[in-house]
Amino acid sequence: MMLELHVATRGKGLYPITREVARWVASTGVAEGLLTIFIQHTSASLVIQENADPDVVLDLAEYFDRIVPEGETWYRHTVEGPDDMTSHIRAAFGQTSIAIPVAGGRMMLGVWQGLYVFEHRRAAHQRSVALQLMG
Repeated sequence: MMLELHVATRGKGLYPITREVARWVASTGVAEGLLTIFIQHTSASLVIQENADPDVVLDLAEYFDRIVPEGETWYRHTVEGPDDMTSHIRAAFGQTSIAIPVAGGRMMLGVWQGLYVFEHRRAAHQRSVALQLMG
C-alpha cells in the first residue's frame, strides 16, 4: 500500500507528520509489517526526534544553522539563493528514508518519538513524502 503525503512548510524548521502517518497506517488495516517513509527532495530531510519538549526541535534547527552557516563564499551552488547549498548539506546530514516496524496496526515508535519533515530552506515549500506499508 502506498500514499504520497504533501507537507506544507513555512521555512526552516521541523514539521510534525506523526499524526497524519499514524492515521494512514491505521486506515490500511495492516496489522503487522514495515513502513517505509521517503522524502522526495534534496533540500529537506526526515527525522525521528523527541515530540514532548518543543525546545528539542528548536535546538536541533539552531544547531544545524550553526554547523552549516549560510553565506560562505566558497559555496558554488547558489543558484536559488544563499540557503541553496546549505540546504543540500544539511539534508546530507539527515535521512531521506526511514523504516518503522508496524505491530497491532500502529507504528512502533517509542513514547517520546515523533516523525518530522526537516525543512532546510528559508522559503515555504510543498514537500512530498512517499509512504509504503508492506505487511
